[in-house]
Amino acid sequence: MRSPAEIGFRLRQETLNASRLLHIPKLTLTEPLTPRPILPDPADCARLARDKRYAIELSDIAEQILHHRFPLFDQTIETGPDIDWLRDYHNGKSSALKFFRRVPYLDFNAVGDHKWIWELNRHQHLIVLAQAYLLTGRAEFLREIERQIESWIVQNPFARGINWASALEVAFRALSWIWVDHLVGAEIAPPSRIRLQQSLWQHARHLESNLSVYFSPNTHLLGEALALYAIGRLYPAMPRAERFVETAQPIVEHQLEFQVRSDGSHFEQSTYYHVYALDMFLLYYLLAERPERMNAKLRAMARYLDAIAGPARLLFSSGDDDGGRLFYPYGERNRFCRATLATCANLFPNLGFECCPKDVQQQAAWWIGPGIRLSAERRSGRSGHVAFHGAGMVALEAGEIHALFDAGPFGWGGAGHSHADSLNLLIRKGEQTVLEDPGTFTYVGDAEARNWFRGTAAHNTLRIDERDQADPVKPFRWAKKPSVHLIRSGDAYADARCEYRGFTHRRRVLLCGERACIVVDDVDATMGEHLVEQFWNISNAALVTSRPGGTETVWRSRVYGSREKMNRAIVRVLGPLPVRLVTAILFDGETSEMQIEGSMVRVNGIVATFRDDDAPTWRLEAVEPPE
Repeated sequence: MRSPAEIGFRLRQETLNASRLLHIPKLTLTEPLTPRPILPDPADCARLARDKRYAIELSDIAEQILHHRFPLFDQTIETGPDIDWLRDYHNGKSSALKFFRRVPYLDFNAVGDHKWIWELNRHQHLIVLAQAYLLTGRAEFLREIERQIESWIVQNPFARGINWASALEVAFRALSWIWVDHLVGAEIAPPSRIRLQQSLWQHARHLESNLSVYFSPNTHLLGEALALYAIGRLYPAMPRAERFVETAQPIVEHQLEFQVRSDGSHFEQSTYYHVYALDMFLLYYLLAERPERMNAKLRAMARYLDAIAGPARLLFSSGDDDGGRLFYPYGERNRFCRATLATCANLFPNLGFECCPKDVQQQAAWWIGPGIRLSAERRSGRSGHVAFHGAGMVALEAGEIHALFDAGPFGWGGAGHSHADSLNLLIRKGEQTVLEDPGTFTYVGDAEARNWFRGTAAHNTLRIDERDQADPVKPFRWAKKPSVHLIRSGDAYADARCEYRGFTHRRRVLLCGERACIVVDDVDATMGEHLVEQFWNISNAALVTSRPGGTETVWRSRVYGSREKMNRAIVRVLGPLPVRLVTAILFDGETSEMQIEGSMVRVNGIVATFRDDDAPTWRLEAVEPPE
């Protein structure tokens, strides 16, 4: 049920949108505006990146874009000489140029997959062209920026078409244009720069009227307010600039308190969206000239990201991964966190983070400029065990082994970007994945695939009676969410409980150095016979289970829009509850017989003890010397 306040807000919003069909806001400029000099000098930033491996990669991408070959997600889209900005090139569908409220952007049959359209229309590739011009001096990069922005403005009149349907996408594009204007605006032909700034102002007017205060008060609202603030802050001579700032500033700073828990985790319960949100807050922090009141929460977010990325600085996917990025959307997705951590290392030296030059050059070099720190390694002061009780996420480390145990709740509200993966376990050995997440693959167009990838059976956890831990409702909502509680954790273990549909699933995880990880699952219910299924998306390690199991072929998705087959292990037990399943993941890759004696487990020379009301322990079994 909507509140009277929400109903009134939405009525005012739609009345204003309708009136703008008749009275389109227009900005009259006789000469280009010069942005306020808050961001670092582009020439200084380019000097930090020139003649580096990053600069070569960036120039190669710019060359592709120059020929209209656009890297999107893990594929390359070729548009030909004339770009259709309303087209989903991946699925071969174009959408109609309607009033934006009448565009059914979630209807695959009408528009295709909106993600493929919007990713191109974020215009982040134009920032790459601007950077490449600064690094090479090639004028064709400038001319291509001018041509693409001019063609976009012609094809996308104000408030018409799919590219105005999401205020967040309007915000992403506005931020890209701001960066282009900041980096190379002085070199762009004045008529083209004037049209860019006029349309940028229209983007701001659209944003101030369509902030997702009730629709998506999460990263959508945050990104929209960030872009509105950036326009007002950087272009004080624009009409309503002060109003833009006054509207956006309290929203961003309130969202920092609302969306970020005290342990630094983001309330979407998605590792990928944590990176998104942190980057948005960091950019605002710089535009606002580093207000001290934000320091504590930003440092906490950085520490959380550092813990879940682990010593290899690789991001596990947990929850939705939409394949995008705030600033530089290219490269391997599991490495996106590195540029964010490098930015944090430079803004907050007391975190003790170190980062390699390439990680700095992707983002911090352009956001912070001269004075950035470079080092030859990536490390932090963290080691061993870290538990985040707000997120329920536990990070365990032993040498090269990094494990993440998800013992937390679904995300806030409808948990639109959460997966039904409670008590999921993810493990990496160095840069090799041992237990992996299935990914996301899609948001729309294939409801069955959407629900499978975010469903319980896709993850390294248990499913009971072939039902998810919660009920999926449309693409971005869960009903009847489970109750999940982290009972205890320590240097090498974590113990948690998940309750739903009358069942209780308790999982204990014990990391036995770099030798093995032992998992004990206990499932209980009041009565009846039930099917318990245990899934392991495992590679680069051996698996030993207390019950006979098998393998099956399922899907995984490393990048949004792409999927591939993988083999995984599965154990199925049909019968009365309670039931206990014991699993050993052996990192040396050799199988070993498992012996269970009451609360004691022996496997691979390890003796582990699991008592109901105490922390599990382990030791190496004594071996008698030969006579």
